Amino acid sequence: MKKILLIEDNQEIRENTAEILSLANYQVVEAENGKVGVDLARREQPDLIICDIMMPQLDGYGVLHLLSKSPETSSIPFVFLTAKSEKDDFRKGMKLGADDYLTKPFDDLELLDAVEMRLKKNEILKAEFQKNVQGLDEFIQEAKGYEELNRLISDERRVTVFKKKHNLFLEGNFPNALFFLSKGKIKTYKANEDGREYITNLYKDGDFIGYLDLLEENAYRESAMALEDSEVYLIPKEDFFTLLHQNRDVANKFIKILSDNLADREDRLLKLAYNSVRKRVAEALLLVEKQYQQEGNSITEMSISREDLASIVGASKETVIRTLADFKDEKLIDTRGSKIFILNSQKLAKMRN
Repeated sequence: MKKILLIEDNQEIRENTAEILSLANYQVVEAENGKVGVDLARREQPDLIICDIMMPQLDGYGVLHLLSKSPETSSIPFVFLTAKSEKDDFRKGMKLGADDYLTKPFDDLELLDAVEMRLKKNEILKAEFQKNVQGLDEFIQEAKGYEELNRLISDERRVTVFKKKHNLFLEGNFPNALFFLSKGKIKTYKANEDGREYITNLYKDGDFIGYLDLLEENAYRESAMALEDSEVYLIPKEDFFTLLHQNRDVANKFIKILSDNLADREDRLLKLAYNSVRKRVAEALLLVEKQYQQEGNSITEMSISREDLASIVGASKETVIRTLADFKDEKLIDTRGSKIFILNSQKLAKMRN
């Protein structure tokens, strides 16, 4: 049973609205003013909040502002209930992150339709995101279902093919799009004054690339290059910020999508910075394995140049080649030309830890 928090200072309206919702099989929690409503929202974690605007102590705008600042309540769908219908009120509410409006007086059907639609949209946005072009497109199309987003999100997203060794972007350039890797493999890297390259990350199907600099509106701090022919989905900068700024539900979902690999990346960079070369090579091999792993295969075949592997490890090519020879003698890996086969992932994992 879905739980709805109803915040309304008028007792008659509150009781009548609660009765309608209860008869529709919703669990209703009632608050007689904004201050009580904020406390109940934090404690009860409702599936939806319906809140009057004009209230003593704390008005509806204040309630939404406070709840939007807390991670526990910021993603709860929020519907304003108001007798005022001026455009300025609607605009102010939408800027604060309201999901919908109901103008008094309203009938039973209007109320229940608004509640059902908002709960349904929230469930869609909470659903697991399929990390492919179809999944991304479905998510954006659902986001466009919000009236405010529909007119703002363009249909200019496109798939671009980047040939092997071609750059998506270069360090120092300013971002104008978000990159989503549909098919292929991409590396991001930095180069020092001597021209020596250090690979900062590897990306596989379903990964977003270059979003931190886009979020901060700074020049790229690294470059990105295709390791093989790759299909990349480009989302214009304006669409990206529209998704983030125009609706709280979409923003929370999108941020979760983008942040999926941040913790892993930070942990890996710390290990690469402080571990021995032997441990760093093991870490690099497991990182590449994660990108190349085919479902159902017990042995991973990786085709990566020794130069790229050395760039991940942060050591010379010769040092990496010697370490790989040691790993081969220890039956941890096998090599055939440029290809590397991981024979014992568990031992490599224990070594890096």
